Amino acid sequence: MTYKEEFIAFMVRAGVLVFGSFVTKSGRRTPYFINTGNYKTGAQAARLGDYYAACIQENLPGGIDCLFGPAYKGIPLAVAAASSLYRNYGRDLPYCFNRKEIKNHGEGGAVVGYQPQDGDRIAIVEDVVTAGTAVRESIEFFRSVARVNFKALIVSVDRMERGSGACTTLDELRREYGISVYPIVTVREIISFLHNRPVDGKVYIDDTIKANMEAYLAAYGAN
Repeated sequence: MTYKEEFIAFMVRAGVLVFGSFVTKSGRRTPYFINTGNYKTGAQAARLGDYYAACIQENLPGGIDCLFGPAYKGIPLAVAAASSLYRNYGRDLPYCFNRKEIKNHGEGGAVVGYQPQDGDRIAIVEDVVTAGTAVRESIEFFRSVARVNFKALIVSVDRMERGSGACTTLDELRREYGISVYPIVTVREIISFLHNRPVDGKVYIDDTIKANMEAYLAAYGAN
């Protein structure tokens, strides 16, 4: 299997990619849900870092100086991805993350880890982007840190849904900030791989669930 197919099976086995009836933050009723809060073991963290690293290596074999993980969910993702990049590809990229609360004692500061410098090329590591709020906040946050260049956004899944307009939230971020966006997988790749294909003997996307997912994309998918 490709790393993308392995990642899809990994999400299902971890209980992160689930199917049924759920309501998103935007109020949309969706037939599938991605709950990254269900990652909870060291083995899962290591493998998750491997998938992010594979995506970064494939799409960004060079040209970035630092990985940034927005607090809170982005923190372990950036650390795991940086560790895997070194372990599997010999790339020793620094990483950093922001504090939710500014520390005014000890070393102080709003950034933990590598301290970005003017001109640094940054890749943001996130889980699933819905409205893009955390990404926009990260870019605005850095205006008071250094004049960095946001080169890329790495996410686990592109749901391929409309944002505030006719295009996806990821496309909105591309247009607003000139940032490249690379998902490990898209929802279309999930459907293609899992439709009537069992994982550990169980079919997660049968014809009915596929039809529900196609209907959802027809209603809320981006043009």
